[in-house]
Amino acid sequence: MDLSKPFTPRGDKKQLEESAEFSPKFDSDGLIPALAMDANTKEPLMLAYMNQESLRMSLEIGEAVYWSRSRQEIWHKGATSGHTQKILEIRTDCDQDALILLVKQIGPGACHTGRNTCFYRKVVGIGEDGLAKLSAPLGDKTYDPNQVYGKS
Repeated sequence: MDLSKPFTPRGDKKQLEESAEFSPKFDSDGLIPALAMDANTKEPLMLAYMNQESLRMSLEIGEAVYWSRSRQEIWHKGATSGHTQKILEIRTDCDQDALILLVKQIGPGACHTGRNTCFYRKVVGIGEDGLAKLSAPLGDKTYDPNQVYGKS
């Protein structure tokens, strides 16, 4: 298999929805959303984006590699922190424009804030001031991000 061009060109609806050909649809910025979920608990860990190159790299090495929109560069999850994500399965939706990565999280957390998951708050509704509110953080931090990333 030639991994320099591993994706099948997008075809008709039947090809996208029923065939075994992987034809991911990247948006106008060349990105596809990828939700990383714990393979055992199915807890959402983080949402990131992949471009064609990072998705190809993820398939090659079996670990999550994303595109950092803020830094405009390839981002191998855990390269700095050591908190990598071993990919056990990748799923795509019916029209192949979104991905779910079922991963084994290596290390104490997926979130740069020091938590196991980036989804650590709930939207609780509209407050008396008319603005939407969030809950307090759910759960404790699993590591100190200042020690891991050298920030203060």
